[in-house]
Amino acid sequence: MSIVILPDAKDDLLSLQNYMLDRWTEPLWLKAEEEILNKLAELDSGFLSGTVVAEFAAVGIFEYKTSITSHHRILHRKIEDTHYVYAIAGHQQDFQTLLMKRLFNR
Repeated sequence: MSIVILPDAKDDLLSLQNYMLDRWTEPLWLKAEEEILNKLAELDSGFLSGTVVAEFAAVGIFEYKTSITSHHRILHRKIEDTHYVYAIAGHQQDFQTLLMKRLFNR
């Protein structure tokens, strides 16, 4: 299996990094980054599959899933043997707004 972090999700990571480094310490960011990378490794290993996104399931879409770390939520979808990461959000972010932005590429 493999993990592909899509450009928007890469931008999310950079934004989260900037946010955390501006407000907290580098060791806290490094811990958060490690948790995100460990969660992605669990997805890649097949040990973890994630939880169906309720907002999508309500309209019959079940292939998008989320995985959660202590501070972040990862939106992903598995196609064949590849996991595509669409978004990485902090728990304090409005996840529904982020989903709408990604759906409409805004």
